Amino acid sequence: MKKILLALALLIAITGNAQQKVIQLYNGTVPGSENWDWNQNESADNVYHSNVVYNVSHPTLTVYLPDSTVANTGVALVICPGGGLQTLSINHEGYDVGKWCQKHGITAFLLEYRLMHTLGPDPYKEMLAKMKANTVLKEQAPVAPLANADGRAAIAYVRAHAAEYGVSPNKIGIVGFSAGGTIAATTAYNYTPQNRPDFVAPIYAYFPPEMQVNVPADAPPMFLAAASDDKSSVYSVELYTTWINSNHLAELHLFLNGAHGFGMKTQHLSSDAWADLFYNWIKQAGFIKP
Repeated sequence: MKKILLALALLIAITGNAQQKVIQLYNGTVPGSENWDWNQNESADNVYHSNVVYNVSHPTLTVYLPDSTVANTGVALVICPGGGLQTLSINHEGYDVGKWCQKHGITAFLLEYRLMHTLGPDPYKEMLAKMKANTVLKEQAPVAPLANADGRAAIAYVRAHAAEYGVSPNKIGIVGFSAGGTIAATTAYNYTPQNRPDFVAPIYAYFPPEMQVNVPADAPPMFLAAASDDKSSVYSVELYTTWINSNHLAELHLFLNGAHGFGMKTQHLSSDAWADLFYNWIKQAGFIKP
């Protein structure tokens, strides 16, 4: 019975997502991974029984237009789920964020960026093996620049097609979770006019001090959130401090609890409030007018 319910939930999620427009981020071969030929998959058949996307070799953007019952704010948001560059935690850091945006008049673009190659049917099992062998950072190293490039390309795509989607070209933000938060934070550095984010939101991101150098003079405002019972929350504190010390706008919420990976989960913990705080921050920063 439990397996039937899980399969039904997965089918509903896939059916709901199929109603959204899906865009290939690159035309033709993908720069830097031209020889990647494995097939992308989505499954909950893993050690954690959690629905994930893996083996992304051709990045896509899934578009979530604002609900017809709410006013279009003109704000666009690129969404980067986490998953250690092995998977995408596609539900509570992807689909659910897109649906939240729809209800708040924000046009969302869910980015499925390039990931490490999963050889078997269980990406979580392979990630745990890499963690046990202490090889994760080594195996992530060649893929991280590609995933970061996908984040920049996503912003550039949205800006180039802003009129088509009814968004303002100077109201394009990016939010990311965990490894997706690393991508979001990275876009706040070394950008061009085409791929500069207007605001960034790294949520419990891995972004150590050695990555927090050469902050641009016109760096975008930043919203950060993490839970105190997550050891990686120190990176959010350090990045906030870097932004403030560089005379840029930033807001940090360090919740009492919620652990790593809270996303859009309802846990009846303090971290449940992050999305409402984020929306209020977008308004306070001037991207949503009364």
